Amino acid sequence: MEAVVAQDPIVILTESAARQIASMLISDSENAGKCLRVFVEAGGCSGMQYGMVFDEKRDDDLAVEVQGVGVVVDPFSSNYIRGSVIDFSEELTGGGFKINNPVAHSSCGCGKSFTA
Repeated sequence: MEAVVAQDPIVILTESAARQIASMLISDSENAGKCLRVFVEAGGCSGMQYGMVFDEKRDDDLAVEVQGVGVVVDPFSSNYIRGSVIDFSEELTGGGFKINNPVAHSSCGCGKSFTA
């Protein structure tokens, strides 16, 4: 019998990020029942950039529930962000969502784009 090896999680939300996302979902009725979609696309000053939107799950998405928040990632993006930690900070300077990506070789100064 072959052993089953667990993969790294697609993404991890810190408690602060999960609270902020849950609050955003509750505050806008248009987002009711949606998940957080985390994705990457070409662009930004380092070649690839992160994106996050509230969206419906699609058939080929990888889906996980993290601290009560549904998160979906398309197969292409999962290759670039698997194992990333999404955090949220309320600091006046440098606050907002931050992604710590173990796959990124380098990131730009603003933290919104990276090279892999």
